[in-house]
Formats: sequence, structure tokens, C-alpha cells
Amino acid sequence: MRLVTADEMRTLDRLTIEGGTPGHVLMERAGQGATEVLLQCVPRLRRRGSRALVVAGKGNNGGDGFVMARLLKKRGVRVEVALLGREADVAGDALRNLRAYKKLRGALFEVTEDAALTRLSTAATAADAVIDAIFGTGLKNAVRGLPAAAIEIINACGAPVLAVDVPSGLDADNGRPLGTSVQAEATATFGFAKLGQVQHPGVRLCGALAVVDIGLADAALDAVPPRAALLTATDAARLVPRREPETHKGDCGHVLIIAGSFGHTGAAQLAARGAGRAGAGLVTLVGPASLYPVYAAGVREAMTATLPDDDGLLRFDPARLADLTAGKSAVVIGPGIGTHADAAATVRWLLQETALPIVLDADALTILGRDPSPLRAAAGRTVLTPHPGEMGRLSGADTASVQADRVGTARRFAAAHACTLVLKGARTVIAEAGGFVWINSSGNPGMASGGMGDVLAGAVGGLLAQRLPPAEAACLGVYLHGLAADRAAADGEIGLLAGDVADALRPAMASLDAP
Repeated sequence: MRLVTADEMRTLDRLTIEGGTPGHVLMERAGQGATEVLLQCVPRLRRRGSRALVVAGKGNNGGDGFVMARLLKKRGVRVEVALLGREADVAGDALRNLRAYKKLRGALFEVTEDAALTRLSTAATAADAVIDAIFGTGLKNAVRGLPAAAIEIINACGAPVLAVDVPSGLDADNGRPLGTSVQAEATATFGFAKLGQVQHPGVRLCGALAVVDIGLADAALDAVPPRAALLTATDAARLVPRREPETHKGDCGHVLIIAGSFGHTGAAQLAARGAGRAGAGLVTLVGPASLYPVYAAGVREAMTATLPDDDGLLRFDPARLADLTAGKSAVVIGPGIGTHADAAATVRWLLQETALPIVLDADALTILGRDPSPLRAAAGRTVLTPHPGEMGRLSGADTASVQADRVGTARRFAAAHACTLVLKGARTVIAEAGGFVWINSSGNPGMASGGMGDVLAGAVGGLLAQRLPPAEAACLGVYLHGLAADRAAADGEIGLLAGDVADALRPAMASLDAP
């Protein structure tokens, strides 16, 4: 599913209008499509005599609401429009549609002072459905005053709410409320889904999201190429590696995983399980020599090798690293390795000296947070898998700033450092160096437990070993990881363990690959 920013959508609208489609025609199409969505969501509105309240602003979002009010009135619905402002201030295409509604003797009252909020509350409570047409995608400032009070009334009324294009008060680009936001049961958005509608908390505030085709011009679509998409099962299924009957393990790649230290051997083992369950033909797990018995017993299907160590922390050994990387297809480094000087030297050596694709996770990201410059000179292609805190260290921002602009943060870093970046969290963001981003749709809150990232790093490494390009390996790995968690949490999210997800990767992959 293609995603757009608010600015991109405005450009698409403008170019379509400049190409010969009048603005009022686009508004009519939007209102018609949103009305159909409303009738599907609230079937009782199909009965004559049902009640609907349209809460409209003075701009084009309100104009879409006026179209809906007219169409619903023609169907026999008892419609009332609450205009947040004065009729005299409505202009352009919105005014055209307000006049068309009033020509049918449509009921309307102005909400211009606090006293009118009582009438708004009464009308909302009596309605079988409320249509939110206050603000559209252009809103950038915090909602205050009468509009904020109107939103609170809508949220408290108890009737199902349909948001027109975007819930009023929601930032269409980052999915965060601008002070306050309508909580909709459903949203009818126009042209394409907006980035903020598929990120949290926008996902929840939009409710069921329906995309309405308003007939954007082909020339406009050519002029504004896609830069973002929602990652779905259909997308992931196209990336699943295919195997011929004569396939053998050597055809499926050999991933080298450098992970773990004293007290962190579980991270290494989970990464190895993730790589194997994602389909790597061979996995070699490398850890500190003193912990070899733990590694050798922990993952039976993986081969094991060692690096010299001091008290369970690996030592930098370039000759040994050269031997270990020879003949491998991909490398995963970071889970549990520590952030000491030898670990940092190992990370830098791998980036500089091997052309293998590398997944950098956990401690490797903390090391790069001190100095990310080796990424720009990396000999091979890189995939980074930070959580928001790690992303903050990498980008020099605090976690709150990262979370406030997840797409922008990921996109900028991937472009600046020529890498594929996986910004983990609810609705994980995958950004490639060229600027395209995907927002993942799989996963659940049960994944908030230790070791989940280790499994993901291993899975992405296993897919890289099978010769998927970095962005494709990241997309499939992220979606598959979330899908496995969804399947594993079928009997409950609380108590979900990383090992459960690792074991669910294989049937999750099979479900994507089903005919």
C-alpha cells in the first residue's frame, strides 16, 4: 500500500486540478467515497429517519463533509451540520457544496462561542453516527479553543465516528495528536493512506482505514513517485526465497554470527536460531573461547567457533577474523558482545575489510553511536537494526525526538550513511539508502520482552546469506518476525518469549509461501 505525506498529497491534488479536473469534482468524489465507507461501517444509516451529525470546519475538509451531508439527506437520513465558524467565512469549493446542501433545506448551526457547545453535545449524543470533517491533512499547530472542545464532545458522544481524510487533530505525517485528536471508528482517506495513519498512535486513532479513489491524474502520479509503503503480507510473500528440488545447504548461504559474552550467551544463541529458522543453509556461531561449552551445547544445528577472550569478553584478532569470514555469505555482529575497545576494533575491521553484507545490532550499534563514520566507508552493504534508544545514540538525538519523527529519522540516517536501517518498535520502519521507507504492519505488544531483537538480527542475516538484497532481507525479516510473533501469541501476548518467536519463524514463512 502506497503511503504519502501531507505535502505529497497536496501536490497530487494540485497537479490533478492543473491537469483539467476541477477541485469541486475531486471534492465530490471524496464525499461520495466517504459516504459509501460510512454506510458500510454504520448500516443503520441506510434506514430512513436515522440521524447523522456532520461536524465541519470552514476549509476543504468541511467541504467534503458538506458533500456527505447532501448525499445522506438525499437518502432520507436526518442530517444536521455543526459548522465550527461562520457561514460567511466559508469559501471556494467548500462554499459551493455548502450551498448545494442548504438548497435541500439542510439543517445547519454555527459553533462560534462556548454557548453553542451545548447544542453540539446534544446533537452528537442523539446521532446514529458523527462525521468528523473539522481539520484535514494541512493541520500543523496544536488544536485549542472551540475546536478542541468540539473534538472532546465527539469523542465522548458514544456514537460511531467516521473521520474524513484524517481524524481532526492528528498529524498526518507522524501519527501523533496535535494537542488532541478525534478517536474514530473508521477513517475514509483520499487518494492514498498518509504516513501518520499507519504509525502509532495514529493507527488506533484512525480505526478501520479505507482508501477512497478520487481519480488522481496519471501525470500527477508520474510527477510524484512513491517514497513510502505499508509492508503487508502480500509484499513479504513476494520476497520469500524459492527452492528447487535439488537445492542443498550450500545453495542457501552460510551466515557467521559473532555474538555474546559472559552473561549474554542467550543473545548469541537466539541470533543463531533466528538465522537457521529464516532458512540459512549453514550457521556458524562465534563467541569468546572460554564460553565455548555453552555455545556448543546451546544450538545443536549451528557450528561453533571461537575468538580469544579476556574474562568472557572477546579480543580483537584480525587474523582469526579473516579465517572466520572466509567462505561465508553474510555476517551478524553485535548481540551481547560488549562495547569495550576490542569489540569496537572487531566491528571496525569487519566494516573495512570484508565485502560481505553485515547486520549490525545491539552492542555494535552502541559502538557506532560513538563514531558512525566507518559506515560510510564500509566495504560491503550494511543493515542496522536499532531500537529507538540506539537510534538516538547513532543520530545524536534523544529518544523522544526519534519517536516524534521515526520515518524522517530513519530516512535521513540511511541516506547519509549508505545503509539499510531498521528502526524497531511498534510499526517498525525500514529505510533504504535511496530514501524509500516501508512501515511494517505485523507484530504485537507481546514482543516487548528480551531477546526479540537478537532473533530479528539473526533472521535478517539468514536472509542476506540466501542472497536477498539488504532492503529485501530487512523487509522480509521484519515482517516475518512480526508475523511469527502474531502466530505465537495466538493464545496470549503476555509472556511471549523470543524463543517462541524463533520457533514460529518457519511456519510463518510457510504461511507466506502458501499457494
